[in-house]
Amino acid sequence: MTASKPDLYRDLAEQLAALLAGEADRIANAANMAALIYHGLPDLNWAGFYFRRGAELVLGPFQGKPACVRIAMGRGVCGLAAQTRRSQLVPDVHAFADHIACDAASRSELVVPLLMPDGTLLGVLDLDSPLPARFTEEDRDGIEAIASVFIATLASSDTVS
Repeated sequence: MTASKPDLYRDLAEQLAALLAGEADRIANAANMAALIYHGLPDLNWAGFYFRRGAELVLGPFQGKPACVRIAMGRGVCGLAAQTRRSQLVPDVHAFADHIACDAASRSELVVPLLMPDGTLLGVLDLDSPLPARFTEEDRDGIEAIASVFIATLASSDTVS
């Protein structure tokens, strides 16, 4: 029997907290988090980060095929999540008018903005799936909770590297 989504995300959050314990380096933690999500969730073909650099998002650590390196704020699903500071759940990327196709196999996408406690936008966490409608509200809630574990490791540090 497979675990329920809430149980799966609770387990992933606990694993991530243990994995990141005592480490505040953004790149190291993002790399381990991308790997944990990519290998811990079924039916993904990409999991990774884009970090804000001025008016654009720049590719960070990820798992999956090579990806777009720079995305303008407001462009595509990632840019929209960054601009609005709201998670974006897209059941069919082909129906999303401004979708940026880094991998033609992607059919659905979930993007969660990464906000520091003071409201500063650090970037976004992006998940893609080759399955249409792969992501649900439960997935959004679970990924937002996992993202908060990542943010907490940075918020406890004096510097955001």
